[in-house]
Amino acid sequence: MLKPSPYAWLSQYFLGFFFAYGVYLPFWALWFKDQGVSASDIGLLLGIAFATRCAANLIITPRIHKIEHLMPALRVLSLASLAFIAFHFFTGGSFWLMAVATILFNACCGPIVPISDAMANHYARLKMLDYGRTRLWGSIAFIAGSTVVGFLVANFGIDFIVYTALAGIAFSIVASMRNPNPMPVTQGNVKSVRPKLSSLLREWSVIKFIGLIALIQGSHAAYYGFSTIYWKDAGYSADIIGYLWSLGVVAEVCIFAFSNRWFGKWTLRSLFLVASVGVIVRWGLTASTTMLFALVLIQLLHGVTFALAHIAAIRYIQDAEQHKMVALQALYNAIPLGIVMATMTALSGWGYELWGANVFWVMAAMGVLAMFVKLDPQKGNVEEVGIEPQKQAN
Repeated sequence: MLKPSPYAWLSQYFLGFFFAYGVYLPFWALWFKDQGVSASDIGLLLGIAFATRCAANLIITPRIHKIEHLMPALRVLSLASLAFIAFHFFTGGSFWLMAVATILFNACCGPIVPISDAMANHYARLKMLDYGRTRLWGSIAFIAGSTVVGFLVANFGIDFIVYTALAGIAFSIVASMRNPNPMPVTQGNVKSVRPKLSSLLREWSVIKFIGLIALIQGSHAAYYGFSTIYWKDAGYSADIIGYLWSLGVVAEVCIFAFSNRWFGKWTLRSLFLVASVGVIVRWGLTASTTMLFALVLIQLLHGVTFALAHIAAIRYIQDAEQHKMVALQALYNAIPLGIVMATMTALSGWGYELWGANVFWVMAAMGVLAMFVKLDPQKGNVEEVGIEPQKQAN
């Protein structure tokens, strides 16, 4: 049987997993509600899910630090995720069983994102794929998942939320069972000792990286939590707001698709500076106006404030010493995209209640601070692995 290229393998895996994730994030609360769970308990379950993903990325993910362990880990975690999604059907409306199912599923799906990204990083640093073009399939699949499940639920019932998520994970499992050519293996004389997160978090260069990403990505908290409410209060209909959100994801996909062509020769400093300026402009505009042409520009800037910053973060991790890659990926997902985002979302709720749209000025100020954080160069590079970089096929 013909073995897929690393690009094909990862693109297909991203398609299945993020299709399921596009079902889970927007619609799982609706499934809980249909099971008779109260609003306060739904909030508790979603909070448990978020906390479990963060904990898993701090405890489980760093233990899988060898390159050759990434693929087996993805296969095991995907199979377990499938089982624990199906377990939701057997919770019988019990809050405690739903809590157990939530913890088990999120303990598996939490590490999948950084581990699959680490695998993409491995091939990208060997010039076997373009990370942006590979990862964009995840964004496309997320949109497809949320769109398909909305249609299925409207026509066939709430249980299709779970069925659709199962279908996405099942696809990722099938895709993962083939071996890519070449297989991911540790190259050259690379340290085999697993780095401790506590040690990494005492390195000034890592602290600055985490802080910089926390400022840029954390600035999205008020947007994720309250932009829909803000724009609805400004008189926009639900369908217009939906189109605006979709436009943001389209901008994200475009940046992923052309990141290497447009930004391949840019320095990390330049990428993060542009992202920081984008944060200032985007949230400053959001605080200042609700005119439609401005909202279109605001959403197009999602490609800069989220996608470009993510590409820069991934490049920083790719440049790290090989044995630190998965640990850095775990920290990136657990702290800036996890703990900081959760904290900023909670504070944004308080700020929006007090100041209304002016809370977005606080988000813009985070971009100002980010401009002054300059990262130290990483020690790791392609030469570290002791092989010649291969020609990038995709």
